[in-house]
Amino acid sequence: MNRAARAFWLDSPGRGEIRDVDLPEPGPDEVLVRALYSGVSRGTETLVFRGGVPESQHGAMRAPFQEGDFPGPVKYGYLSVGVVEEGPPSLTGRTVFCLYPHQTRYVVPAAAVTPVPESVPAGRAVLAGTVETAVNALWDAAPLVGDRIAVVGGGMVGCSVAALLARFPGVRVQLVDADPARAATAKALGVGFALPADADGECDLVVHASATEQGLARALELLRPEGTVVELSWYGDRSVSVPLGEAFHSRRLTVRGSQVGTVSPARAHRGYGDRLALALDLLADPALDSLVTGESPFEDLPALMPRLASGELPALCHRVRYDDPGAGAHA
Repeated sequence: MNRAARAFWLDSPGRGEIRDVDLPEPGPDEVLVRALYSGVSRGTETLVFRGGVPESQHGAMRAPFQEGDFPGPVKYGYLSVGVVEEGPPSLTGRTVFCLYPHQTRYVVPAAAVTPVPESVPAGRAVLAGTVETAVNALWDAAPLVGDRIAVVGGGMVGCSVAALLARFPGVRVQLVDADPARAATAKALGVGFALPADADGECDLVVHASATEQGLARALELLRPEGTVVELSWYGDRSVSVPLGEAFHSRRLTVRGSQVGTVSPARAHRGYGDRLALALDLLADPALDSLVTGESPFEDLPALMPRLASGELPALCHRVRYDDPGAGAHA
């Protein structure tokens, strides 16, 4: 069995490279996974690529199988789908999802992989980590039947939240983004769309995921009295002003943080594994293919990441393809 692998590393902020890796022999409770696809979560990973993780958050921002430390050298990523080549009989040959960085093959504990349902194509399963974030956000937000809801910020997380909200009965969902091109994505997901100035107000709930001050201010403006903004944005090392003057207090508005690193207290009994398995089940919906906006071979990552980080290449989720013999049979 081939024990060689290749991995993408951030050598220093703004500069990535592919390095050779020698894999260990899998232990009795481990699996050897051959990658089929991985996903670049544009918001978080480009922030890491730019070296924008604040020192106070170095521990909180660590990915499960990260190597190295911020700002670099560091091997970072958490959206990998592959096939188990060696491991327990129940997993061998299965397509699985793992919170692993961009690497052609890897050895992890068997408990660290989650089988991908047969109803979910491997290429779509790279979205599992982001849909899991959306699941956790909605556990925190607790939307009700018939609610009027806006999702401000049409990035990967915001669109995932909108896609799940589209399934709630009687709910009015509007995706709000400054990029008119997101209207096509909203249509594919089955929700409404508006530019910030045209968004519908009097919302019971606003989910904010634009990672901008302007987006957060607009999210508060869209609320009805006693409404709630659930804040999903990660701002890195930037200071953000929150408009708590004017009518914030008289209207009794709420801003609530939500973060996928902790299972929502509302569903704490469910656990991480159950939450991820739910996210994978939800990916049976082909509408979520609209969140994958580009694809490149693994070897292109050093040249691709600067383009994603600068915005030259706009993307929601950019999918990385591992052109390994036999991979096509599982795609």
